[in-house]
Amino acid sequence: MDRLGQELRNSDGDMVRTENSALPLGGGNEELVAESVLHAAIPEELFALRELDILYEAEQQTLWTYMRPEVRPSFTPTLLADFESWQKHISEGFGPDKVPLHFLVLGSRAPGVFCFGGDLELFQDLIRERNREGLVGYGHRCCKILHRNINALDLPILTIGLVEGAALGGGFEALLSFDYVIAERSATFGLPEIMFGLFPGMGAHALLSRKLGSAMADRLIVSNETYTAEQMYELGIVHHLAEDGDGLATCRDFIKKSTRRHSGLLHSRKAMKVAWQLELAELFRITELWADAALQLGERDLKVMSRLTAAQARLSNAA
Repeated sequence: MDRLGQELRNSDGDMVRTENSALPLGGGNEELVAESVLHAAIPEELFALRELDILYEAEQQTLWTYMRPEVRPSFTPTLLADFESWQKHISEGFGPDKVPLHFLVLGSRAPGVFCFGGDLELFQDLIRERNREGLVGYGHRCCKILHRNINALDLPILTIGLVEGAALGGGFEALLSFDYVIAERSATFGLPEIMFGLFPGMGAHALLSRKLGSAMADRLIVSNETYTAEQMYELGIVHHLAEDGDGLATCRDFIKKSTRRHSGLLHSRKAMKVAWQLELAELFRITELWADAALQLGERDLKVMSRLTAAQARLSNAA
């Protein structure tokens, strides 16, 4: 669509400029004009990401993001690159004196899956190549994205993870970095890495130990169990449960109810993070331990990883 620019007068006689508007705006359409101005101020690159769908809702000052993986619902290098750009453009385009933003939501378009986590196919290749640098580099990228999300991109926003399917491994770890998690009852959570002799290396230890204590964190990490949304709710990891098919509506309701008390919720979450004292260096060190452990895996472990990769692919293709 061609870029369009219009100058209109609102009801007070002030000039208002709109861009990228396909609507014939004029008298009596001040709200549409204002919303068009907001959308024009958002970096265009944010809406052109390869594997992330973006929608900005001006009325609730909410940015909705949905993962839309082209290959498999995992954190592939392509999806990581999108998340890096996503965070950069949000930091540049939103905030005080910019486009207003109170809530940032992440969900998934993959049917029945939030995210399977790390790129297991890539891991197998790097392990067989004895490529520690590649493993550490991948892990550090994940840690940087996670740490920025924990700190809400240094913006006065609340972050929400919306789960409508399976959140496994790194997908579960990613959710731990959000201020709030809303999950449908059929959603599942788990850390399967121990089944092939590894452990989750991009945030689970640091975040679960702070949220649940080290003993409970260790139980979840080494159990190789799949947990229900209700179990995660009882532990306090999931903050709101939704009936199946009502995840979006429940998320919208939460946002609506939280708008008036946004400042209190925001600063409460900030205080919690001050108490956590979670530095990026801690996440890096754990990831480096994870890379060292990965290089100790034998062919039997890699075959188990391969079978899990195949099972995830079949589940994704069936959905």
